[in-house]
Order: sequence, then structure tokens, then C-alpha cells
Amino acid sequence: MAENRERINLTILHSNDIHGDFVPEEKNGVLSGGIARLAGYINQTRAKEKNVIYAVAGDMFKGSIIDSEYMGISTIELMNMLYPDVVTLGNHEIDYGLAHLLFIEKCATFPIINANLFITTNHTRLFNPYMIMEKDGIKILFIGIVTEEVLASTKAEAVIGSFVDVREAAEEVGIICDTYKTMDINYTVILSHIGFDKDQELAALLPPEYGVDLIIGGHTHTLLEKAVEVNGIQIVQAGNGTDQIGRIDLIFERGRRHVLGFKYRLVPINETSCEEDPFVREVFENYKTDTDRKYQQVLTTFRRKLTHPARNQETELGNLFADLMQEDSSFDLMLLGSGSLRLPELGPVVHLEDLKVFFPYDDALHLLEVTGEQLKRMMAFILRDDAWTGHTEFYQVSKQLHLVWSRSRHEFLEFTFNGKPLPDDARIKIALQDYHFNNFTDFFGVPYEEVIKNRRPRVVAVSCCGIYEEMLMNKRNLDAHVEGRLTIVD
Repeated sequence: MAENRERINLTILHSNDIHGDFVPEEKNGVLSGGIARLAGYINQTRAKEKNVIYAVAGDMFKGSIIDSEYMGISTIELMNMLYPDVVTLGNHEIDYGLAHLLFIEKCATFPIINANLFITTNHTRLFNPYMIMEKDGIKILFIGIVTEEVLASTKAEAVIGSFVDVREAAEEVGIICDTYKTMDINYTVILSHIGFDKDQELAALLPPEYGVDLIIGGHTHTLLEKAVEVNGIQIVQAGNGTDQIGRIDLIFERGRRHVLGFKYRLVPINETSCEEDPFVREVFENYKTDTDRKYQQVLTTFRRKLTHPARNQETELGNLFADLMQEDSSFDLMLLGSGSLRLPELGPVVHLEDLKVFFPYDDALHLLEVTGEQLKRMMAFILRDDAWTGHTEFYQVSKQLHLVWSRSRHEFLEFTFNGKPLPDDARIKIALQDYHFNNFTDFFGVPYEEVIKNRRPRVVAVSCCGIYEEMLMNKRNLDAHVEGRLTIVD
């Protein structure tokens, strides 16, 4: 007679790339999202189900004025009220600096795991690399991963390193799995912040002997309606913000590792699916009241609503902001990081809060001098085939530069500066934000050591956001158009 084993249900809820998305918004006549309603769904699920884990796959920070005004402390207080069981780091957790991140960790009442951030001098890890949870006798191993490919901001922190690529990350996963396999782990989860494509690459590299069952991902804001299986490993990601949450329902049989049931779905967070948590709502409103008082002043007006629909193309807002920075400046060309522009549209009325959310990176501005030949190499590298995946750095350029790039031929059909062909021996003074200056070789494909031979770089401004605030305050009825500065053919 077959043994009748007890079945155990386990629910894993997961978010990623929340980015300070605390405020509910009306969509199709229904209030959606918001930190208080997200908390309401998590509480509701915990009340209904016996075994629930809530995991966050990085990037809680950046994206709202409430987050940036308090440098993430407000976000941590609100996240504490959601009681995550485990969180891994994303690249934006390091935006306020490493020292501040370590302070933030002390403010968190939830565990933060990461297997591959370390101090280069002695290879000491900065965080616990894993966490083992037990729910009703079921043991779940979580491993946190973020690779150097998405941690460009750490280049300013000389003593901080990370594993270079997905292959090395896979090796580290294997070491952790090998070490803790003896603890009778029932289920192994990688909590990653490396992007959906890299999650698939990572899964393909993991031998079945490691026993990895699931990758909960982040970074690319990929909205997966269904789990994707690679090499026997399920991969999930829940878009971004608080408009939805991922839900995985598992069925185990006590005493056995084998999973009897796996069901994944995205759950909309709106007024039809759950109620708000009143305590989270109260804390959020207190922060919102304070920031509204400070940031609701009208800064400027546009002639119409301007857009920035994608980071890997020329946009109206990209042209406007690149031109504003270059205007009356000491440099010839502004290369503005396209990812610095964080909203798809802005205006026609622009409040100070809108600017702070749209352009949250208040970093320094550096001047370098490049030759015409070096600039062409830089732009060719930016426009390489990888650019169209949306995972590489891209730039909005000020009005002096116009080019036509052939994707099929991988060459420029036109390349003009101030309306004239650019000679290879010309000298152009370009400006870059701090983040892009610190990653010059990686982002532009030209060795930094080669460029600084032209002229010693220098800081020409200490606050990019301050410049935009001052310039917009003194301008009205602004407009901008896509005008063929970066034309892609074939």
C-alpha cells in the first residue's frame, strides 16, 4: 500500500524595480498600484495562506521625490512595513553611495542578501550571500546575485568589486549550493538583479546538480505573464513599480524534495483586487505632505507635452535637456545619459517635483576633449547592435551633432558637426555626467587613457539638477522636436 504523505502549500510573492512607486494612479477608471495597496495585498495573502514568503529582487530606490528627498530612508521605512522575508540588491541601491547603503541596511528590519559584492583588498563580502528559510518543514535556499555589468555606479568606489560576468556568478551559485546541500534544502531560488536575458544565460550555465529551481529576476522591468523555463529552471519577473506583484504557488510532499505543483501568475494591484493598508497609507501620506509642500511650485511651462518614449532613440525631451545643458557652456557637445531621463513624458506644466523625478541624478559634470576620429568611434560603439536590446548605455546629444548610422553596414552614412563634416583631427570639448565619466571606457569603447592625452579632464559643474532647475525657472513656453540628430537606417 502506497504511503500517504502530507502535502504542503507554499506561496512566494515577489516584486522588483519598485523605484519608489508609492503613489496610486488611475488607469482605465480604476485606482492601481501604490505602496499602501501593495501592502494590503501582501497582508491579505498572508492572512489567507499558511506559508507565504515575500521577496524583492532589487531596485527599491530612485524614481520618486519621496525616495530622493530622504535618500532612501523613507523607502526603507515604508518597505519595513511590508515585512519582506528576503531582499537582494539592485544597481540603484548603490546610487546614494556605498556608505549610505550600509547605513540603510542598518535601518532595514528585513534581510538583504548578495553573494558577489566584496571589498577588493581582502575579498570580504559586504552582505550575507544567502538565506535559508523554513516554512512548515520546507527549507528554501535564497541566493542574491547582481553582476558588475549592472553595477557601473560602483566604479567610483575603488575598494568595491563584484564578479565580472554571469559565468562567474554561476560559479559562485554552485559553491553556495554545494556548501549548503547537506542541510536538506527542498527548493533553491536565485534572487537576481541582472536582467531577463542574463537570467536566461545564467540558467543555461547552471548544471542540474546545483539544484536551482527558480530565478526571480529584476533590472530589465520585464513583465512576464508566464514563467519561462530554461535548463529546467523557471524564470519570473514582475515588470516594475507597484501595479502588479508576481505570485508563485508551490505544492510539496513532506519528506521529499520533488515539487508536485508549480503555478505562476501576475496579480494586478488595484482597488478591485485588494484594499489599502491604512497604517502604510498614513506613513506614506506624511512623507507626501512634506514633499508636496516643498516641491509643488511651478517651475516652467512647455508649449505642449514632450516625450521620451525609449532610451535608445533620439527623443523630444532628450534634445531639450541636452541643449539646455550645452547652452552658454564651456563645452561644444553635451552627451546626456538617456537613462537619466526617468519619465516617458513631461509637461506642459512642470513642477519642481516633476523635474526631480524626471531627472533624479544630481551628479557632477565633466569636460573632456576628444578628436573627431575618437568621437566617431565613441558614437559607433554607442550605436552597436547591442544598443537595440535596451540594455546598453545610450545618449541624447545636443544640436551640434547630426549623424546617419547604417545598422546593416555598421557605418556612418553622414556625420556632421555644426552642419559640416567633422575632420578626424578636429578637437571637440564634450561634457559627461559623473556616472558616465567614471565608466568612460566601458560606455564609449575608447580607452580613457587615450582620451586624457588630449587634455586633462576637469569638473565644470557640481550639480546637473541645479543647472536644470535654474534654467527652467527662467524660461517659459519651451518646445522641442525629434529632428534627425541620430538617424538610424536599414
